[in-house]
Amino acid sequence: MTPTALHENSPQTPIGGGDIARLESRIADFRRSFQIAREQIARVIVDNQEVVDGVVTCLLARGHGLLEGIPGVGKTRLVQTVADVLHLKFARIQFTPDLMPGDIVGSTVLTEDENGERHMRFAPGPIFAHLVLADEINRATSKTQSALLEAMQENSATVGTPTYPTEQPMCVLATQNPIELEGTYPLPEAQLDRFLFKLKMGFPTIDALHRILERTTQSTEPRAERVLDRADVLEMREIVRAIPIAKPVLDYAIRLTVATHPDQGQPRELVRRYVRHGSSPRGAQALVLAAKVKALLADRLHVACEDIRAVALPALRHRILLNFEAQADAVDPDSIIADILGALPEAGR
Repeated sequence: MTPTALHENSPQTPIGGGDIARLESRIADFRRSFQIAREQIARVIVDNQEVVDGVVTCLLARGHGLLEGIPGVGKTRLVQTVADVLHLKFARIQFTPDLMPGDIVGSTVLTEDENGERHMRFAPGPIFAHLVLADEINRATSKTQSALLEAMQENSATVGTPTYPTEQPMCVLATQNPIELEGTYPLPEAQLDRFLFKLKMGFPTIDALHRILERTTQSTEPRAERVLDRADVLEMREIVRAIPIAKPVLDYAIRLTVATHPDQGQPRELVRRYVRHGSSPRGAQALVLAAKVKALLADRLHVACEDIRAVALPALRHRILLNFEAQADAVDPDSIIADILGALPEAGR
């Protein structure tokens, strides 16, 4: 399908020939910058290419990411490396049971100037960084976890009466331990829905373990260089939004989202039997935005259904709530999403 035909089927404003040529040039710059960042991150992080791409995708799609894995697999190191490579203002919050909301958003403090006059001044918390690492987010109580909600969704934080905007880009990358581990709390469903992706970091392979030990047990450890900056990230974000999506592909993303609901249309057997609640509309938004990044990396000027399928697992797995029967039968959201993808046709019926 030609770009012109795609634009005719797209819900967005048609793009002229000159604009297409300029967009193609920007796409080439996007791919080059993404590849450079990927290579630098790989100097520190062994394997986990899919997770690395997912983290950067969250940032470029103006979303947030949730990384799940047992302690020690490199979740924190990955986020720190991404911040360093992209030269973004970085802040780390270690979530603990006694962490308070004010420790995240900041507070108003009484200060005294050089003339001896006292003033109330807002001392911003770590949420006002560009890249915020919420480390072990599910070790804090729900009240503290919810302090992130406004910043993640509204790009602002309210302290008392005033509301303070966060500086863009702003991205929360949270790590969490599996809920089976001691001292963890399940994240509220409303907060889970704020994350564009949920990415799983598994235990490394034997070969990866060899390379990890070679890199981390010597006198010097490899370091990633800063290859991009804040302006580059903002430009790449704009490019993602500029990519058109045709109505049939948009329809595919919508049907995929609706197919996760047990009370909509004719659900699959696994959905009807094991799912309590399906994905919210944010799931469809996540599919589209992440698929645009996939299309850019494939050097395409349009989004295809294959891009939607490629991001379905990280975009939807945390938005599907299972019932007790699913837990008893050891059924997880990934298997349900895979079943839907295998049966859902690209063309609507």
